Amino acid sequence: MARNTVAEQLVRTLVAAGVTRIYGVVGDSLNPVVDAVRETDGIEWIHVRNEEAAAFAASAQAQIDGGLAVCAGSCGPGNTHLVQGLYDAQRSGAPVLAIASHIPSRQIGTGYFQETHPERLFADVTEFRELVSEAEQMPRLARIAVQHALGTPGAAVLVLPGDIAGRKAVGPADTSPVAAGRATAWPAEDDVRALAELINAADKVALFCGAGAREAHDEVMALAGRVHAPVGHTLRGKEWIQYDNPYDVGMIGLLGYGACFEALHGADLVLMLGCDFPYDDFLPRKNVVQVDHDPRRLGRRVPLRLAVHGDVAATLRAVRPLVGERTAASATRFLHDMLARHERALTKVVDAYTRDIEHHTPVHPEYVARILDEEADGDTVFTVDTGMNNVWAARYLTPNGRRRVIGSFTHGTMANALPHAIGAAYAAPDRKIVSLSGDGGLSMLLGELITVHQHDLPITTVVFDNSSLGMVKLEMMVDGMPSFQTDHPRVDYAAVAGAIGMRALRVESPDRVRDALREALAAPGPVLVDVVTDPNALSIPSRITADQVAGFALSAGRTVLRGGVGAMVDMARSNLRNIPRP
Repeated sequence: MARNTVAEQLVRTLVAAGVTRIYGVVGDSLNPVVDAVRETDGIEWIHVRNEEAAAFAASAQAQIDGGLAVCAGSCGPGNTHLVQGLYDAQRSGAPVLAIASHIPSRQIGTGYFQETHPERLFADVTEFRELVSEAEQMPRLARIAVQHALGTPGAAVLVLPGDIAGRKAVGPADTSPVAAGRATAWPAEDDVRALAELINAADKVALFCGAGAREAHDEVMALAGRVHAPVGHTLRGKEWIQYDNPYDVGMIGLLGYGACFEALHGADLVLMLGCDFPYDDFLPRKNVVQVDHDPRRLGRRVPLRLAVHGDVAATLRAVRPLVGERTAASATRFLHDMLARHERALTKVVDAYTRDIEHHTPVHPEYVARILDEEADGDTVFTVDTGMNNVWAARYLTPNGRRRVIGSFTHGTMANALPHAIGAAYAAPDRKIVSLSGDGGLSMLLGELITVHQHDLPITTVVFDNSSLGMVKLEMMVDGMPSFQTDHPRVDYAAVAGAIGMRALRVESPDRVRDALREALAAPGPVLVDVVTDPNALSIPSRITADQVAGFALSAGRTVLRGGVGAMVDMARSNLRNIPRP
């Protein structure tokens, strides 16, 4: 029976804001909130094994459905575990509210059992982290926290002592409408005219797109066609820009492929569109224009010729009538040359990675990713562990405008794929969810397999099982070091999943890969596929000189790491054929 407590007031306020679940681990100072969830219709508690997974799950849910997601942690260790996933949410722009319960309010500052200071702990994660110290502050602080998370968008933290949560509420819950930060940022007219002048004056233009171009695919393609511009993208921008793109030249960075680097550095003018690519060593440092809806990002990577504050789609729609159609042969020649370079790079490395691949044991991870791409549905949500799995996802998962790829692409933490998949499964219950898990990442939060089994979530967990921390091994090679402590004993993750009660398959030969993936993807519930993969598949150049070792982090991204992208080589060849030669 409802007791009208502060916790219940909080929960009703969340329900009014559209929240339908809270991810977390029950216990201690959090119990009043958990009990309020039990008493309230329209919201459920999703029990996970680690609060870190709760925050990751909330982050993925918010990225899929665009609404507010909520996680919670009990006092002390419970809310310190939230930090990793909240960093991921903040840096991914996912609207997430964390409820960090606290020790009894009268004990704060006494060195009490499990005492932390959450309002300090989360200082680097969010601007909003407020302590509820009186019952009268609820639900106003809850409403502010909700609005902050939605409006940034990003993480917000509400700190709630357990004794305050159990007190009698003062007044009703706040059920007034909330608003997400979805208003269009229109560029200033002077900026639009200046941008058009720069584009018209440039002989060779290149476009570089990030996740901020999410709603601007058509506008990007229209501008690229008008000025014969090659189009590159970041890893986060791949799913929004690469599909149906006849001007595609791939991606830059250590995980990159294709001719993106050459296109950006060979252009007279580069437009960074919704892009906050952090690895500035790969970026050109002159004649760069940046367009972004968040003015705080403008110019923080490279010096700019022009900074334009505005949504990418709105800005490109405004500038297009002012941009003249390219007629010079040099413009068409630049695009053709970049597409030709792109096709050659992909073909060269695809051949290197696919030669005898169907007979190689241990299984090539590239082969697994390629078959997974072919067998997965057109609206699959993929979640991807940090490390070499990022490489396989970047190169082999083919976007189509409906698929999603979620990863810790800006925070870069391990162990994100499986808990991300949990949140994705709740956000998109009618779609197949596939977790590309490295054995290193999976082992960190292995208990979340119990969560997947307990809630019967339709997640296919594909384990790239190479008994090695592949990306760390690569990093050591970059620094000229021998790999050390990167390998670990072989684990049969299929047997582990089977012991939990989950359906599981183990694959040790390439001739079993397709059938196993097809069987797993067709299953209605959770399935784990443990594929024993080659630990030496590190996606490094086949030949590298001593002089190149020191600069490998940059040079590898420019050369061999440009390729190996499965079905995308066909698109590159098609694009090349469709561009008229000057």
